[in-house]
Amino acid sequence: MATQRFLTLADVAEILAISASQTYALVRNDELKAIKIGGRGQWRVEATALEEYIQRAYTDTAAWIIAHPLADTGAGDESGPP
Repeated sequence: MATQRFLTLADVAEILAISASQTYALVRNDELKAIKIGGRGQWRVEATALEEYIQRAYTDTAAWIIAHPLADTGAGDESGPP
């Protein structure tokens, strides 16, 4: 079976385990590239664009973790500050 080239926003929401409105916000904020097609202007996300978004999210998350290290409480407790 061939891989789908284009995904609906509902498909993307399911893949990312987020709501449809969160997916729409990603598209409208230009964080996730998408196109409008057809007379009713239905949104479609190319599978490669979704993969690129996911890779950027990993990179951004890694940078955020480096910029926001956990404070060492010295207690050996991973649950956070006392």
